[in-house]
Amino acid sequence: MVPWQALVTLVAVALAFVGLALNLAPDAMLLAALLIVLLAGIVSPQEAFQGFSNEGMLTVAALFVVSAALRETGALDLLGRWVFGKARQERGALVRLAATITPLSAFLNNTPIVAMFIPVVMEWCKKHRVPPSRLLLSLSYLSILGGTCTLIGTSTNIVVNGLLAEASRTHEAFRETLRPMSLFELSYVGVPYAVIGVLYLLFIAPRLLPARKDLVEQFAEASREYLVNMKILSGCRLIGSTVEEAGLRHLPGLFLIEISRGDQLIAPAPPDTVLKENDILTFTGVVDTIADLERIPHFVPLAQEESPSPLKNAPRMLTEAVVSPRCPCIGKTIRDADFRALYNAAVVAVHRNGERLQGKVGDIVLRAGDTLLLHTGPHFARAHRNNPDFLLVGAVEHARPVRSEKVLVSLLLMGLLIVLMASGKVSTLTAAFLVAALMVGFRCISVADARQSVDWQTLITIGASFGLGKALEKSGAPAAVAEWLVATSGNWGPYAVLACVYIGTGVVTEMITNNAAAVLLFPFAVAIANSLGVSPRPFVMAVIFAASASFITPIGYQTNLMVYGPGGYRLGDFVRVGLPLHLVLWVAATVLIPSAWHF
Repeated sequence: MVPWQALVTLVAVALAFVGLALNLAPDAMLLAALLIVLLAGIVSPQEAFQGFSNEGMLTVAALFVVSAALRETGALDLLGRWVFGKARQERGALVRLAATITPLSAFLNNTPIVAMFIPVVMEWCKKHRVPPSRLLLSLSYLSILGGTCTLIGTSTNIVVNGLLAEASRTHEAFRETLRPMSLFELSYVGVPYAVIGVLYLLFIAPRLLPARKDLVEQFAEASREYLVNMKILSGCRLIGSTVEEAGLRHLPGLFLIEISRGDQLIAPAPPDTVLKENDILTFTGVVDTIADLERIPHFVPLAQEESPSPLKNAPRMLTEAVVSPRCPCIGKTIRDADFRALYNAAVVAVHRNGERLQGKVGDIVLRAGDTLLLHTGPHFARAHRNNPDFLLVGAVEHARPVRSEKVLVSLLLMGLLIVLMASGKVSTLTAAFLVAALMVGFRCISVADARQSVDWQTLITIGASFGLGKALEKSGAPAAVAEWLVATSGNWGPYAVLACVYIGTGVVTEMITNNAAAVLLFPFAVAIANSLGVSPRPFVMAVIFAASASFITPIGYQTNLMVYGPGGYRLGDFVRVGLPLHLVLWVAATVLIPSAWHF
């Protein structure tokens, strides 16, 4: 008979899954389920909330700061160009992502890899108008597949290796077959196993993945459309590239109207136009993408470049202001009104009631109701909030230029993080917090921006999932599943039993953490082998591969939780894409494992 604790816990988890399926907030759903098992007395408060001090969750928190610092300095743009190269289509980007993430995850913890690459993938998607939902789930799955290739690829492998070492001392009959693993022992099956998974992600998953537009694309038509002139200065990476190669042809919510080159006007600008120094590019579009353009080093708004600015060496930001009928600049061009000297702010772009403005921003004659996009100091909005010259003043969020002078420092610190993680001299948690602190210390990111960079919803979701996993473990539900599996499959022969062990471990790992699933199923694997009179090693390997094969739900693996929010996924997306992948790998593992580790 199933104990009542198991029933309550399974009901709580089922309710959480229903909430996820209805696209409700994942952190709220998992916290609600955690509260149910806590009130039922299935776990203590310490056990319920121990996930919030988990090393993996805290590592993710520190890596949010590291990723934000890389973004602030422009290093993510460099990293993205290195990873994606000249890929312009989704398939090419996915191939390059697979070639990078899978081998990296074989030797480095996959959680920090996914944390660092989420913003890289998001930036590429935004630049090439590819919905992030088309790539982020594959990013998580690729990191999981790479982790199965070596002993150090994932913490699950290391945990099971410790269990093997302990079992080899206590099981005399299996001393040799339960010996600890070597670094590349898993590779005999792990590499072809990963290759099969990668091929699925390349050729089958794209037909199943959702294509949800990001916010910029969803609201581009309803947003204010600005006119902005951008000038290419010496040292800009756009010099020598065509419009197509520079990624300026299909920007989300932004349209390249013309290119001014001395006395020559190129309108419209063909995609094969080669960009040169001092070219002036005129765009019209939404403010978010205009802010992204400003993050390209040495690609500046014409208003900023035209004359010396007191804002040049000061912290700058974008601010929107609506011109009131009382503004003294009405009826004058922006240049003649000397707007910069009057308000200590440079006009970057102008919006006028959906009318597509033309020409240089400085030559636009201002009217009442015009919305201006301004380059200002950090206190402009507060200083001019009650200025009668403006009807409304507000800062544009996340619209700061990159700290390009710190790009080399941030890249070196990222290299330090990788070296520390690979060396094993310090824990991943220590390495992540050390590098995050150094990013702040070397002013790659400010303290305030570092604090704001932490995605609390993701962290709460991860922390709550650990508590639910503990409740499932204590309630006896996974143990009941495992015992039923042993009882029903014991007489089917080793191959059939191996397949059942894999499936059983896969079911359990979707409900609790992969490490807990491996620890829970390990003794059953050994017991099954003992009852069949065969080597336990194939069954232990089935547990290792299946414990990491968490593809069907977002709560089974940390990296799935990390891409859940940014990708705008729903529970059904994981089932639709992950279930076929799980079944394909189940067949592959059942065939490959006995060929490498004989019964």
